[in-house]
Amino acid sequence: MTPQELSDFALELPEAFDDEAFGPGATVFKVEGKVFAILQDPSGERPAQVTLKCEPDLALHLREQYAAVEPGYHVNKRHWNTVVLNGTVPVEEVREMVEHSYDRVVSGLPKATRDRLRLLRAA
Repeated sequence: MTPQELSDFALELPEAFDDEAFGPGATVFKVEGKVFAILQDPSGERPAQVTLKCEPDLALHLREQYAAVEPGYHVNKRHWNTVVLNGTVPVEEVREMVEHSYDRVVSGLPKATRDRLRLLRAA
């Protein structure tokens, strides 16, 4: 998955928006002001990477399954994974990780907001 494909996909989620809250080179995707993805541009020989929220047991499983999935960079490593976008993780798997991260963030929002976002997602 390319950084542009990831960005396009993340922005398709209900009420998702992006900004550069951490400065240039890192696009932050949010819903209701809460971060669900951080996309870092490639630099030097390092490919682009995305940091995503993840249920702790699933986070460990994904790290075991894919060498390109690492503990979250500069975030709580128990609840976040960083995925190196080098083509070794299937596109559909990356999409599922983005959706899972979005859902994890939405689940922590107030009930009325959760219900509204879930209705928009189901539509």
